[in-house]
Amino acid sequence: MSVARTAFALARRGPLRVPIRRTFATSSLRKASKYELKPSDNPGKLIPFDEVKKESDLLGPGAPPGTIPTDLEQATGLERLEILGKMQGIDIFDMRPLPSDRVGTFEDPIVVNSAGEELQCGCTGCPEDSHHVRWVVVSRDRPYERCDECGSVYKMKYIGPPDDPHDHHHHHGYSEPKTMADYVKEDYWYR
Repeated sequence: MSVARTAFALARRGPLRVPIRRTFATSSLRKASKYELKPSDNPGKLIPFDEVKKESDLLGPGAPPGTIPTDLEQATGLERLEILGKMQGIDIFDMRPLPSDRVGTFEDPIVVNSAGEELQCGCTGCPEDSHHVRWVVVSRDRPYERCDECGSVYKMKYIGPPDDPHDHHHHHGYSEPKTMADYVKEDYWYR
């Protein structure tokens, strides 16, 4: 009985090591691949933020062969626009927190800039962190919204491209769901 206990105790203390072997080597597969990596025929170029005019200006040049690319060399699209803006001290996405030193009212709302049709704002109350984050959704159709916890009013200011008369308000049969605000008398509506 003591031999069994000793064997069990030793087995419990030491890790079980089983040698694991690789079944194949990937390097030989990579060498035998019919696809070869080639540098781009039309490499992008490094241009400053002020000279970005079209989408093709947001393609990076890539790294020279045999080197690891930096973020500036490999970033494309919005990420590249953000990096170029930060290099010149411009915050493209305006990531500053919303003011929480006051409660917004309909006469003096907390204004939030947006280039899109809709935006979600996180309200933490006044003073800051007086309640958990409550998400308030403002849109172009409903620019004013009120936090249901503290009553702070947020207003969306649209700063995006001008309207395309063919695209606006065509939601293909979708209608905005009704809320309690739709049943309030017109005398109490904000203007």
